[in-house]
Amino acid sequence: MSDTIIRTDNLSKSYRQGTVVTHALRGVSLEIPRGSFTCIVGPSGHGKSTLMHLLGGLDRPSSGSVILDGTDLFRLDDAGLAALRSRKVGFVFQFFNLLNGLTALENVETAMMMAGLPARQQAARAEELLDRVGLADKFGSRPFQLSGGQQQRVAIARALANAPPLLLLDEPTGNLDSAAEAEVLAILRELHAQGTTLVLVTHNAEIARQAQQVIQVKDGVIVASGPPAGDSGEITSLVA
Repeated sequence: MSDTIIRTDNLSKSYRQGTVVTHALRGVSLEIPRGSFTCIVGPSGHGKSTLMHLLGGLDRPSSGSVILDGTDLFRLDDAGLAALRSRKVGFVFQFFNLLNGLTALENVETAMMMAGLPARQQAARAEELLDRVGLADKFGSRPFQLSGGQQQRVAIARALANAPPLLLLDEPTGNLDSAAEAEVLAILRELHAQGTTLVLVTHNAEIARQAQQVIQVKDGVIVASGPPAGDSGEITSLVA
């Protein structure tokens, strides 16, 4: 098994609207070590979320490649790509993306349906995961009955449903107050300690200081990569 869980080579993504071409990413090459905690930082609109979506196979690049756990994502057809995502990657987003008509338990179960897990096992696994994120008393609650922090914990449980080796998180604490943020970060630190690879897009300097690797994206290219600098002012300038 390789020590690298994700590798990109000359990854580029452009969008065209009429005659106008926007270059969101320009030739990005990087490696994410297995079991690491990496933060992707940089100004808004400079390609961070685009990079995250490409790393997880949610979008296809204009050129270049993403190798995820030994598989070239974009040599797969759409069905193959979806199947690989369901096994290898969990996604957590800023706005939770929970289904309002479903309970917390049912929201977690939805992630297991594509994997073909029997219904009884889905329920047992969902209960286990909600208990793991501190929501054993919220199985039957719908999203509107939960706080923002609780909704994000449901989203994390859903992301873990198929035991993926990799979690991709796009501003997971961006809509949370400081107490809820602390709860979510404690869960993420525990997951990392247990061997899950975390790749997290953030504007939060405090989160970036906790990472093992910080990748700074600006104007669609990587301008710096390495351990977080010790100086808090420098970290703040990276995420701004």
